[in-house]
Amino acid sequence: MEKKVWIATSNAHKLEEFQEMLGADVEIKSFKDLKEPIDIVEDGKTFEENALIKARALYERVHEPVFADDSGLEVDAMDKAPGVYSARFMGEDTSYAIKNDFILRQVEGKTRTARYVCAIAYVDGSEERVYRGEVEGEISEKPIGSNGFGYDPIFYYPPYQTTLANVSDEKKHAISHRGIALRRFLEDQNQ
Repeated sequence: MEKKVWIATSNAHKLEEFQEMLGADVEIKSFKDLKEPIDIVEDGKTFEENALIKARALYERVHEPVFADDSGLEVDAMDKAPGVYSARFMGEDTSYAIKNDFILRQVEGKTRTARYVCAIAYVDGSEERVYRGEVEGEISEKPIGSNGFGYDPIFYYPPYQTTLANVSDEKKHAISHRGIALRRFLEDQNQ
């Protein structure tokens, strides 16, 4: 794999996760490293479409290998919402504490099954590939833990018997949707 890769995000948490999973010997660049911002309209209907939209837009600007991920939470009791709108759910400036509280109220007395989904697109000029990762879980009864970010405090992972916000980064990466998608990419690169 290239020793430098661009990741189409300005989300510090995602950049940190990618750095941890790719290792210290890979230099990661992001939207923050651009001289001028890119305005990207994520109007895809699927995680895969949105990941490709972001990767292609950044590749057109930098002409170097690019990763982009689109990920989110699907809650079965909410017809798989927030889904591709996870980051923009209830407004981008709405805190995750408010979003999580809303979801907890929506699943009261209903099925609590949910999943995290991640699609990672890789574009390097000669090819485009997309890898999907999913992790099945449930919506917890209440927020638990302070690690992770976003919906992690309410995403209960039964094998760990707690939420993803209540485990170490290492344990989270081992089973996370982003970790699965990235490992699929890395395995494909090594074949």
